[in-house]
Amino acid sequence: MIKIFLLFLSFNLFAEYRVYQYYVKSAQTLPQDANAYLVTSSLSPQSYLAYHGGKSAMNVNLLRTWMCPGFTGKKRKICEGPYEKSLATNTNPEGAK
Repeated sequence: MIKIFLLFLSFNLFAEYRVYQYYVKSAQTLPQDANAYLVTSSLSPQSYLAYHGGKSAMNVNLLRTWMCPGFTGKKRKICEGPYEKSLATNTNPEGAK
């Protein structure tokens, strides 16, 4: 029983997932959907597109992607991207006076 628990625990220690960031814009020329919006999700652009109606409903343009440790279960937040981490470090470096 203990071996099974340790085996399960070890799988969680090495879990990781990919995060995608992309712009989504309506394929229709509707006034309320005129602007593109930014989406950050663990769904790939192809999966997001298929889930939300396909190419006839929207256009999806991938901007960037990164890996995150852990998993997205239990409504956990998606980890911050390397670009955001870099901006936070550069705007507020440790030891700044």
